[in-house]
Amino acid sequence: MIGRIARAGRGVTRHRSGVGPAFATWATLALSCALPSNAWAEALPEALAKAYQTNPQLNAERARQRATDENVPQALAGYRPQILASLSAGLQSVRNLLPDNTIQTANLKPWIIGVTVTQTLFNGFRTANSVRAAELQVQSGREALRNVGQGVLLDAVTAYTNVLANQSLVEAQRSNVAFLRETLAVTQRRLNAGDVTPTDTAQAEARLNRGLADLNAAEVALAVSQATYAQVIGNAPSQLRPAEAVDRYLPKSREDAVTMAIRQHPAVMAASFDVDVASTNIRIAEGTLLPSASIQGSASKSRNNDPTLGTFAEDQASIVANVTAPIYDGGQAAAQTRQAKEITAQSRLVLDQVRNQARTAVVSAWVANEGAKVTVSASESEVKAATVALQGVQREAAGGQRTTVDVLNSQADLIQAKARLIGAQRDRVIASYTLLSAIGHLDVKTLNLNTPDYLPEVHYHQVRDAWHGLRTPSGQ
Repeated sequence: MIGRIARAGRGVTRHRSGVGPAFATWATLALSCALPSNAWAEALPEALAKAYQTNPQLNAERARQRATDENVPQALAGYRPQILASLSAGLQSVRNLLPDNTIQTANLKPWIIGVTVTQTLFNGFRTANSVRAAELQVQSGREALRNVGQGVLLDAVTAYTNVLANQSLVEAQRSNVAFLRETLAVTQRRLNAGDVTPTDTAQAEARLNRGLADLNAAEVALAVSQATYAQVIGNAPSQLRPAEAVDRYLPKSREDAVTMAIRQHPAVMAASFDVDVASTNIRIAEGTLLPSASIQGSASKSRNNDPTLGTFAEDQASIVANVTAPIYDGGQAAAQTRQAKEITAQSRLVLDQVRNQARTAVVSAWVANEGAKVTVSASESEVKAATVALQGVQREAAGGQRTTVDVLNSQADLIQAKARLIGAQRDRVIASYTLLSAIGHLDVKTLNLNTPDYLPEVHYHQVRDAWHGLRTPSGQ
């Protein structure tokens, strides 16, 4: 859609006012060479797929989520036995004074080896609640990851459409400069013929310099947008195809959009899981006030070559059950419980805040999207009217009823109308994607992008029940 702007108004460059067919041919060839070729063009879905796979911000968030997954096996470790092996050995010099005042010395080499196995039987349900809290953190992290993915895709859409818009604006400004050059040349010839005054020439020259400045500004903006594109998408932009809005994926009414957002937006769902995590942390804190029970088995072997001892070796094995009940810990557990309750209250308030933000975002995005439709329609009409007006002014100028400045003003009106239409069409595409993001549906599945969807649950199931192993599932 955006790419079509640059082709609007080509016919206005050829008329009896002195802008001849040579300029029209040049403008047509220049713009046709600048337009993207379908054989080499990159469409918006392809750019979004690249960003989804290669964007550093999104990949970093995926790594964070994989780290969050490891909280679950850490919590599950509380159900498993703890095994500790020990070994000690050394040199010992002994000097004994006996009752008959004789001295006995010896250099000893004692050593002991043992193993201890401890199994927790009950710890106030802290292990079970810790596992639940870790699993809820994983769920919250997945929603946060989905939200970051939406932001990256929206950034990609913005970067893509900005490049398209700036390319079209550069093309329009180049056409404008060519028109002004030809107008200046015609005005100078008419000045030499005595048809116009030096004022007309000065006005044409001033407008040409303004056009050159506007072209330079458009080229600078294009270079900046291309750099941003490379940052977000992962490669420099080539020839881009026109982008289209995604109204087909949007709800039919604003009320439906608001309902979808407050129920399905990843930020809302993440905040909801955070409330559950905070509530579970209350039970974890309360668990420290309950008794604990564990069983411990140990076995050891020791050797001692002290000649004064009756034994040189000792082997031991034991099984011991331990039950402990806290009586008073200085108020630490009570403070932690109260703290967890306050954090839960805070989380609920944050959830309400996020829901309100989601509702506001949807309303704003909906209004912006509807307004963008109106703006595009009005801008298209403005370009058509400005084109007709320029043609009329050129005819009147050829008949002596209009001055050079009238032609220049009409051309300025047309180029400004083109710029507004370029911006309106860019804003129209971005607004539709912004609304899709506001309801929580800006993702690979909804857009049907040609790229595998990242599934965080795959890594979760790979590590959840792992009892050992230092390498990650990816081999690091």
